[in-house]
Amino acid sequence: MQYKQILKLFLAVLVAHVTFPLMAQVAPDAIQGGIPIVAGAGVSNFIIDWGDNPDGHPRQMQGITVWVDWNFYHAPGLLSGLGVEVEGRDIDWDLPPSLSNAALSDTGTNMRQDTGLGGVIYTLRRYRKIHPYAKALSGIGSIDFQPLTSAALYYRHDSRAIAATGAGVEYRVGRNIWVRGDYEYQWWPDLFGRQKALTPNGGTLGVVYHFGPR
Repeated sequence: MQYKQILKLFLAVLVAHVTFPLMAQVAPDAIQGGIPIVAGAGVSNFIIDWGDNPDGHPRQMQGITVWVDWNFYHAPGLLSGLGVEVEGRDIDWDLPPSLSNAALSDTGTNMRQDTGLGGVIYTLRRYRKIHPYAKALSGIGSIDFQPLTSAALYYRHDSRAIAATGAGVEYRVGRNIWVRGDYEYQWWPDLFGRQKALTPNGGTLGVVYHFGPR
């Protein structure tokens, strides 16, 4: 589908934007202890901001998140904490029963949220085993949803430019291996003619590998 091609193109451009400068720096960075890349993946639990469950609690779904960060390790002073992050997320597990209706969807599912984001991350490296960080990202969001009315049976997908902010912490468990706990809050503007933006948010627990200086 067209939105998937757009999402893949966006991710490819972001990865290329991060990778090409690194190629020119691999040799000097390797001499000083490695290339300045962090890569990893985790399992996410997100409040999808689409109605409430019968018990009144917000609906939640799960999925997979992947990260690739490029850090400015050799920048002077506080600037050494700056970096660029590329993130992809697919939220499509544990569909609430009230959102599943095979008659209304080719796949039998009516809620899925995919995002491809890139932006700035700042990591505090004052401590050897714990690294808190904050980030600000933007990119593309893709959503599949239950048709809002019977008259809008074929309107069950949309995509938007979205923004996100987040924070988290990494904890070292091996020489280059860290456990990452991440929280993210997203803004999806002007969906379905709503005055209020869709605001999915949630946490991710995963593992990342630091290729940079040890």
